[in-house]
Amino acid sequence: MTGSVLTFGETMLLLTGRDVGAVPDLEHMRVDTGGAESNVAIGLVRAGVPATWLGRVGTDPAGDRVTADIGNEGVEVLAVPDAERSTGIMMKERLLDGRTRVTYHRRGSAGSALTATDLPGSIVETAALVHVTGITLALSESARDTVTAALDRASAAGVPVSFDVNHRPKLIGADAARDRYRAVAARSAVVFAGDDEARLVLGRDEQDDDEESLAHELAALGRGRAVVKLGSRGAVASIDGEFLRRRATPVRVVDPVGAGDAFVAGWLAASLGGADAAEALDRAADAGALACTVESDWRRPDPEALHHAPDPSDTDHAVHDRVDR
Repeated sequence: MTGSVLTFGETMLLLTGRDVGAVPDLEHMRVDTGGAESNVAIGLVRAGVPATWLGRVGTDPAGDRVTADIGNEGVEVLAVPDAERSTGIMMKERLLDGRTRVTYHRRGSAGSALTATDLPGSIVETAALVHVTGITLALSESARDTVTAALDRASAAGVPVSFDVNHRPKLIGADAARDRYRAVAARSAVVFAGDDEARLVLGRDEQDDDEESLAHELAALGRGRAVVKLGSRGAVASIDGEFLRRRATPVRVVDPVGAGDAFVAGWLAASLGGADAAEALDRAADAGALACTVESDWRRPDPEALHHAPDPSDTDHAVHDRVDR
């Protein structure tokens, strides 16, 4: 592999409750950062794959923390400073009923003002792969145009694209999202989605649980490769017509947020390193599981957690129960 994996989007300051409970009841919150694209970039670098993250940040302490956190993990950071807008903030609460609730404060943020002109020089053309998400498609029209421009440039240069749907219903409605996601999926070498996201993209009924057909139909939208993340039920994939299934790797779940990004990083790192689809799915599942064992979207987990797994029933509720607002 030559070149770096390029990804771009919004990374925000992340405030996480140190104790269980809603924000009004908390005395202490941990300061961290998080963003789907930078999470993937960090996961790639840890797996030995060079990665570049590009995004807009405010000229504020939150923006300084974002760029420092990503850069300190070995990712090449191309931060575009925005003196007119603030860096976005999100808050994460661990609720009494076991759910994790994430609240976003990103309207009019620096990250949402990303434009195609922020992609410098030959950064797309020299990349090993360009990774995009549905979040960037939904942030703003200029961010959506940035994705389109990157895909146009990647196509012209023969650079492959990976796409993680990563639907955020607070940013975009299902009908508008479906058209955007399908358009990007059609141009992607591999598409990642949760099962609910796959149903959204395909216009399937929410109760449709035919995971094999979900994977095959999602793959057919693009270039024959799709991976459907099933949380505590593992993952399935359709790769050039072959159906694969992988059970979840059992771990004791501390925080499920960021697991999907780690899963994607695991798959991409394995694939770029020459692994076949079955091995890539194994590595993705393990990476996603490990991400659940730490209180952060991206902090380094202890690999030994895979060797001291609890009964799988201990994790069934936690992997899926995330609420965005």
